[in-house]
Amino acid sequence: MSRYVFKLPDLGEGTVEAEIIGWRVKPGDEVSEDDVIVEVMTEKAAVEVPAPVSGKIVATTGQPGDMVAVGSELVVLETAAGAAAAAQAPAAEEPAAANGGTRAGGQSAAAPRPGATGGNGDARRAAGPVGDRGPGGNGARSPAEPDPNRRVLTSPAIRRRAKEAGIDLRQVAGSGPQGRIGREDFEAFAAARSQGRSPSAPVSPLPTAAAARPAAPAQRPSGGVEEIKVIGLRRVIAQRMSEAKRNIPHFSYVEEVDVTELESLRRHLNTRLEPGAPALTYLPFVALALARVLEDFPQCNAHYDAERGVILRHRAVHLGIATQTPDGLKVPVVRDVQLRSLWDVAAQMRRVTEAARANKATREELAGSTITLTSLGKLGGIVSTPIINAPEVSIIGINRAVERPVVVGGAITVRRMMNLSSSFDHRFVDGHDAAAMIQALKERLEHPATIFVG
Repeated sequence: MSRYVFKLPDLGEGTVEAEIIGWRVKPGDEVSEDDVIVEVMTEKAAVEVPAPVSGKIVATTGQPGDMVAVGSELVVLETAAGAAAAAQAPAAEEPAAANGGTRAGGQSAAAPRPGATGGNGDARRAAGPVGDRGPGGNGARSPAEPDPNRRVLTSPAIRRRAKEAGIDLRQVAGSGPQGRIGREDFEAFAAARSQGRSPSAPVSPLPTAAAARPAAPAQRPSGGVEEIKVIGLRRVIAQRMSEAKRNIPHFSYVEEVDVTELESLRRHLNTRLEPGAPALTYLPFVALALARVLEDFPQCNAHYDAERGVILRHRAVHLGIATQTPDGLKVPVVRDVQLRSLWDVAAQMRRVTEAARANKATREELAGSTITLTSLGKLGGIVSTPIINAPEVSIIGINRAVERPVVVGGAITVRRMMNLSSSFDHRFVDGHDAAAMIQALKERLEHPATIFVG
């Protein structure tokens, strides 16, 4: 028997430390290679760290909420003689494979668990380069063709198995955080290749022990106080929210919008959908209208770089969509809204928000927004005061649309009304400009044909 010291690996570009979210093992437990031993978070990336070798857990380092530096001792395992050396060899021999070649441009590459609509659009930043060309984009790559720029994230055990099998891991689609390749992904790819099928063909996932275990019955607390440590994404949210409110002088502006005509258009377009296709909501209409309006109000589609003391006005509209997830509020991004069609915007919104809720959004899909849109949907109420998603300077909130009596042309009639609740960084967006921008957005939404013209 021998001891193998497993150190916290590099979980993404620029990562220097990670927070322990929860241990899946304890001293004395037996683990197999690639079993998940701990979940950690780096910035907004929640990552399950697998065991590099099979063996017995001797010791673990840190408790939930503790920060561990990359390269620091994470866990000590007792292994069969020679197993530790075999696990370490591929890591030493394949530095290029660990990095996956040249990193793609954009923000950090580790995958968060990131972020659909609902919830306050508040400051929740993550990662993101362009990456997504949208439907019909050029440069599509065959599923089996290796991407030389892809960063491969996986365990040393899988790297060793891939090397032995002669498999290029850049061809394997990972289902884990930020595309991390798990044991099931590798085995499915290897099985497909050995059977002469395309590796991209759908393969039934292998059952896991976690899936086979019956859920424990829920227990109702009988009283007392439950103490919950603030760690992980909730800690990051608390920190970012505090910083945004402390550092940004918010100016809020609320306006009501008559969306009767918009509702009529929305219903008409939904009748033309294929059976089972998701219906259009108000959000893609608001997104397109906002992209048109921001051409005349570039000061609202901007970042404030506090370190350099400069405002960065963006021509492209990279729209953050505040999304409530089981892990907390995340802000996935739809890029280049100004270049997309209504249907494309709707599809991209569904894609990134569903990925955020399922904890499968990449870091690139969770950062880089230039302005944020938030909606509480049916919980939208009358007015909200959304918190700006720093370093942005503007956020637009959608409240619930309801039918109510209003006066039109001197007569009382029933119209469908909805409030827009917005917040701006008053240091860089004057009250007059903020109000004028919302009024321009109101006009587009009340006359929806203008959403589709320049």
